[in-house]
Amino acid sequence: MTDTPSLPEGYEISTDPARVDAERVHHWLSTDAYWALGRPREKQDRAIEGSLNFGVYETVSGEQVAYARVITDRATFGWLCDVYVDPSVRGKGVGSALVAAVREELRQYGVRRVLLATHDAHGVYEKLGFAALERPEHWMALIFGP
Repeated sequence: MTDTPSLPEGYEISTDPARVDAERVHHWLSTDAYWALGRPREKQDRAIEGSLNFGVYETVSGEQVAYARVITDRATFGWLCDVYVDPSVRGKGVGSALVAAVREELRQYGVRRVLLATHDAHGVYEKLGFAALERPEHWMALIFGP
């Protein structure tokens, strides 16, 4: 059984790409996320445009406090990436609720497999149903550079 955490009061989740604060997301990722340090703004903007985006927003101010995106065909596969929660709201359950919302959105499409990569948050994702690959030797990657 996996947790279905609820979003703390005063926050809302949206998949409306028009609500994404692209400047804020770029700042978070390019300066504070180990996987995206130094990522150029134009590359981040293209990533946002080509993805299913999830934002968490304060309901009163509308300020974005968290972000995640999924690269998906909305039928068979999804890659969860760029999950980031602003330090000012960490520890409140915002991130867990965000990933649960992603999980439920993809479940509605009938997606069979959702992958992600993490260096330090295995426990967080395991509580939401993610598990290590059963046969990682079957997976390969084509890497063009940093």
